[in-house]
Amino acid sequence: MLKERFVLVVVLLLTFTGFAQTRNPLIAKELTEQQAWVDSIYDGMTLKEKIGQLFMVDVFSRDPKSVTDAVKPLIEKHHIGGLIFSKGGPVRQARLTNEYQALSKVPLMVAMDAEWGLAMRLDSTYAFPWNMTLGAISDNKLVEQVGKQIGLHNKRLGVHINFAPDVDINVNPENPIIGNRSFGEDRDNVTDKSVAFIRGMQGAGVLGSAKHFPGHGDTNQDSHKTLPTIPFSRKRLDSIEMYPYKKVIDAGIASIMVAHLNVPALDNRPGYPTSLSKKVVTDILKDSLGYQGLIFTDALNMKGASNYDAPGEIDLAAFNAGNDILLMSENVPKAIAKIEEAYNKGEITEKRLSRSVKKILFAKFKAGLNNYKPIELQNLYEDLNKPEDEVVYRKAMASALTVLKNDQAILPVKNIEDKKIAYIELGDDSGTPFYNALKKYAEITKIEAASASEYSTKLEAFNYVIIGFHRSNDNPWKSYKFTSREIEIIETIAAAKPTVLDVFVRPYALFDLENTSNLEGVVMSYQNSSIAQELSAQLIFGAIEAKGKLPVSVGEEFKINTSYEIGTLRRLKYGIPEEEGMDSEQLKGIDNLMKEGLTDVMFPGGQVLVARHGRVIYEKAFGYHTYTKKQPVQLDDVYDLASMTKILATLPMLMKRYDEGKFKLDDKLGTLLPVLQGSNKQNITVKEVLSHYGRLKPWIPFYTATFDDSGKLSKKYYRTRPEENFSLKVAEDLYLRNDYPDSIVKIIADSDLLSRRVYKYSDLSYFLFKEYLENTGGKDLDHLTQENYYQSLGAHTMGYKPLSRFAKSKIVPSENDTYWRMQQVHGYVHDMGAAMEDNIGGHAGLFSNANDVAKMMQMYLQNGYYGGKRYFSKETMNAFNTCYYCKDDVRRGVGFDKPQLGTVGPTCGCVSMESFGHSGFTGTLTWADPESGIIYVFLSNRTFPTADNRKLISSDLRTRIQEVIENAVIP
Repeated sequence: MLKERFVLVVVLLLTFTGFAQTRNPLIAKELTEQQAWVDSIYDGMTLKEKIGQLFMVDVFSRDPKSVTDAVKPLIEKHHIGGLIFSKGGPVRQARLTNEYQALSKVPLMVAMDAEWGLAMRLDSTYAFPWNMTLGAISDNKLVEQVGKQIGLHNKRLGVHINFAPDVDINVNPENPIIGNRSFGEDRDNVTDKSVAFIRGMQGAGVLGSAKHFPGHGDTNQDSHKTLPTIPFSRKRLDSIEMYPYKKVIDAGIASIMVAHLNVPALDNRPGYPTSLSKKVVTDILKDSLGYQGLIFTDALNMKGASNYDAPGEIDLAAFNAGNDILLMSENVPKAIAKIEEAYNKGEITEKRLSRSVKKILFAKFKAGLNNYKPIELQNLYEDLNKPEDEVVYRKAMASALTVLKNDQAILPVKNIEDKKIAYIELGDDSGTPFYNALKKYAEITKIEAASASEYSTKLEAFNYVIIGFHRSNDNPWKSYKFTSREIEIIETIAAAKPTVLDVFVRPYALFDLENTSNLEGVVMSYQNSSIAQELSAQLIFGAIEAKGKLPVSVGEEFKINTSYEIGTLRRLKYGIPEEEGMDSEQLKGIDNLMKEGLTDVMFPGGQVLVARHGRVIYEKAFGYHTYTKKQPVQLDDVYDLASMTKILATLPMLMKRYDEGKFKLDDKLGTLLPVLQGSNKQNITVKEVLSHYGRLKPWIPFYTATFDDSGKLSKKYYRTRPEENFSLKVAEDLYLRNDYPDSIVKIIADSDLLSRRVYKYSDLSYFLFKEYLENTGGKDLDHLTQENYYQSLGAHTMGYKPLSRFAKSKIVPSENDTYWRMQQVHGYVHDMGAAMEDNIGGHAGLFSNANDVAKMMQMYLQNGYYGGKRYFSKETMNAFNTCYYCKDDVRRGVGFDKPQLGTVGPTCGCVSMESFGHSGFTGTLTWADPESGIIYVFLSNRTFPTADNRKLISSDLRTRIQEVIENAVIP
């Protein structure tokens, strides 16, 4: 016995020549302890127990108890060595595993086919990208990360060996069973990806398994249904099909699965499966390649094997061929009896049996089964669905997205202001995440039609078309081809309009398109997952780069490694907190605070957005438009921004003028506005008034001067329907005299100054700067901001006069006015002074959703650059984001609000002094911090139904939310 043990150790440690492993992959660091455990277990086994270790039986955790209980006798009576779990759920599987393990004398080795994660077999678990998607990635470190996450999931569920990766080189596009399961058709890329995946998964403590030896990639038959023939020469097989195995063996792959294939060049017996061939398993895999790890048969109940011989005979042949573990035998008791009979006849030696059984035990020790512990059920679902998983998925998918064609540099979308974009959804699965993501960047119209000709008619007004082709993402075998109708639609549209086709299926779908010459852009997104759709939309609009390379060839036009690497236009990205070093659990505190706001009747509803480093990582809508709770707030609803207008409309226009050298911060108001010459305001500087340090009154209630002596609106100023000189619509059925805005400027010019120079927030300078901008720009502030900023930023919800652009149902009402307009203010600016300026105020009047506010704030953080366009210089941003009078206890920058200098102010007191923002009377706030890269947007209508409701203000809810955001930054 001692001699046998010595021989085994020597065999296990032996270094083979040629492509042999330098170290046995089953040996653990604790070799002495491992050897002792293996020997003690083996020595205590009966013959039947030893033979039982060779079998791995399949279990479906979704099956009824009567079926899953049938496995128990195989454990207790026949002493099987392992289980392979398939369809079901994680908690059910964990319970069954614990139950089965408790019955087994030797801990069971648990395996799964989890090539792209547990979701390949189980519900409620995370699905990672398919291998074909990973094959498009240039950075193999990302593939390693995917392998690691998959390994961690397997380990958490008590799975010791994952039958992954699939290292088949998918040379044949018609392959019915491999396809997306392969990393591609290039042997080196497949090999590199396989090694990276193995490094990650086995580094997480789960044994890997390369399959399907000697190579299942170049066949159009499925070995589940028949025995495919691989008709190539040994030279070809060595250079292509078997090439990856040489490398993964050297990389330490723990096991290899042998396929059911007919390969005449390796074994010339007609119709003889490789899984049963000693020439293949022993002579080539074990001897020529020097492989020392576990060798599995592919499932023995597959037709590629089971058609060859009877149950039991198949198992015996597979063991005699050199396999260690017989997977999914059709009849375990019969197979055990056959092998025992052969052993007793001397046809199987003790040395042969002990080699396989001890390898299995070595693997069990390596997997930690020497210290077996039951699976902990608590938090199992949460542990298998962590934010870290999505971070890895997003990184991998973003790096895989591949631009295959980019004529006229149609990608990414530039100059949004010149584009009228249509989206067309083809395929039989949802493209809604793609469409919704596209709408984050621009105004996108979804077009639906029954035929190609009808599409042509409906697309006449559009000059940019995005077609998404969406088919099921459930598994890699789903249908992926275009229909003849879809081909006609694509070709007709592409011939008439600049068109981008985005394909959310395997690359081979492009074979169906005989003519792609008219397509300016083709994007390969590989899968139709929600994340793939969202990221692909971000690529199209230049928020993320295109870095992927086509892992297979598709005809003459799209060769392997086809790739157009396009950079970014630095538009907002969208993702999850952990991508930017923030804790999603901590950010749930925002949800709690918003619920508090709703419960305490601080506001009927609102939107909150958080971005960091140019990525929106939190964006939610809460509550309703009003307290009637009839209309929930949606993310594309628009709010009255109130005084946020100052920094989102007037200020950026002033910064542009400043950047163009039209004025200096020390210029006098009288120089910019002749109407102020001779007034008490002519010598006040731009810097002073924008810092709220120019002695201007805080506010003048202009509307009160339009009441008559009885306290009603004077007919001198108003009409209930538009007339020649009364066309300024301040509310429904209420029209103001056209010249009243001039009166407002005159009133301001004639108003008194404060008695001393002190910090005092004032709206009045923004009436004056509006006058300046419109006089010098030749257009009203609405048109100026749209043409200079919002349209090119893709901020399509931002602007004045929302009723001219949106359905009333998309606009959140701001107040039930009982003091002036005597109606619900809905779609008109809440601020009275701005309403009297035709709803276009320099200090108020802007409406937007949170997403478009974030675009403006991100443009500021990027020092005047966004979407491929420079709006003003970094120097200009610095000039306006400077507190010039901090020494005088004035916290403001030039137009921007800044953090408090003492204990009271607009922020949580936990942001940098470089940060800036503004709040609004209606219950709004936005803030950006160059130091942390964080943008925060809070929108509400706290003034509904009455502005007397100051609960939001007194509660400091907005700054408490800001504190939650800052605390969510992971140190």
